[in-house]
Amino acid sequence: MSKKCHKTSIGGQALIEGIMMRGPKDAATAIRLPNGEIEIEHHEEKRLQDRYAVARWPVVRGVVGFFESLKFGYRYLDLSAEKSLDDDGTVYEEEPSKLDRWMEDHLTEKVIDALMILAVILGVGLAVVLFVWLPAFLVDIFDKYVTHDFLELHNLHPLLEGILKIGILIAYMAGVRRMNDIKRVFMYHGAEHKTIACFENGLELTVENVRKQSRFHPRCGTSFTIVMLLISILFSTILVLVFPGIGTIRWLWVLIKILIIPLIMGFGYEFIRYAGRHDNVLATVLSKPGLWMQRITTIEPKDEMIECGIAAFQAVLPEDPEEAEIK
Repeated sequence: MSKKCHKTSIGGQALIEGIMMRGPKDAATAIRLPNGEIEIEHHEEKRLQDRYAVARWPVVRGVVGFFESLKFGYRYLDLSAEKSLDDDGTVYEEEPSKLDRWMEDHLTEKVIDALMILAVILGVGLAVVLFVWLPAFLVDIFDKYVTHDFLELHNLHPLLEGILKIGILIAYMAGVRRMNDIKRVFMYHGAEHKTIACFENGLELTVENVRKQSRFHPRCGTSFTIVMLLISILFSTILVLVFPGIGTIRWLWVLIKILIIPLIMGFGYEFIRYAGRHDNVLATVLSKPGLWMQRITTIEPKDEMIECGIAAFQAVLPEDPEEAEIK
């Protein structure tokens, strides 16, 4: 029997042999153990949005949510890796190294959390190199030796840089998709999307119903990334037009683009939030690039993967589904 349709705020993340779903109150992981069973665990997340009003402000909430997703997402990936290792379905624990024992004996949980945040910062730094510095450097070389400052004179640097960023992202994702382990993660990604779509379409959460849904969803991390790249092109173009010549000082130009990343994140989040709540022409058209990219980052899942998606979703779904609607 069909139910009322809900545009839900519940979102998820594909894991190694499992899926995480984040609800309005907590998060849950459903991981397929090597013995075939699904292990479901609830996880309390101390989110800044629950403690500080400023973290719920438009635009700001997108920045806060992004970094919290990285922090918690790393933990869930690490958990799923551990759970999927042992042949008999129990958590496999390697003999700890000297470094591991030293960290256990000398480091508190807060220090370990700080190290995890540092790892995230380093990852973000690598992303800045690939998607901020490298495109600007390559466009400079191209404009100097091929187009002879034509791009600079016509303020076309931001456009070409944006195209390069998208090209780098597509090439990277298409490359890692060929790895067997990543391919299975992308299949779980598809199961996550299909499960959410099934609920939002008012259907009972069964494997058969979920299987029929689209694996593409506008409220997705892939779409968020593409939207951020498109917004960065728009913002960079506006800056070049308002402040002519600002792009000629390359170190300053790169620094400015780094400084506006939080603003781009915030606007990108608000768009994804809008697209998740509306089915109008504007949302549909602007969501297309992200949905096209999901043809790479999602793969049709197997039924046992869909079962994980359903289990995780039901674990975080409130008794009153309206509590999980996008506000």
